[in-house]
Amino acid sequence: MKLRAKALIFLATGFGIGYTPLVPGTFGTLPGLPLCYLLSRVDMVIAAAAVLVIILVSMWIAGEAEKALQQKDPRKIVIDEIAGMTVALAGLPFNALTVIAGFVSFRVFDAWKPYPLREFEKRFSGGVGVVMDDIGAGFYANILVRLLTLTVELIR
Repeated sequence: MKLRAKALIFLATGFGIGYTPLVPGTFGTLPGLPLCYLLSRVDMVIAAAAVLVIILVSMWIAGEAEKALQQKDPRKIVIDEIAGMTVALAGLPFNALTVIAGFVSFRVFDAWKPYPLREFEKRFSGGVGVVMDDIGAGFYANILVRLLTLTVELIR
């Protein structure tokens, strides 16, 4: 395997975390947390632009990794979870409540795939198909965490 393919697979597997034998998607979400922390420290416009770039680059890397591995959406590709986690925490304060709620709700939505997330996997191919359902799960998680934090604020 050529160096380019190895580098793409290394990135697609979340620096190798995707090779974890049990729940690679859950472990693969973890590298997204430091990225979310960094994004929470910059201006919202810059963070939104960065999340968009992360999504697009993740789609490209996931698609190239699928080709190199000669498999459709293998479990070891976790860059989609990293991108989805950035969406889950986008625009939210980075604190224990939002991180835990965002992480758990993202993983639940990613596993459950409520409508139309399951359709994304069927309708899109390549890297777009690999990443889109995770972006949707991140979007659902973001809304849920916003509602949760709003509820907590109203209770106080």
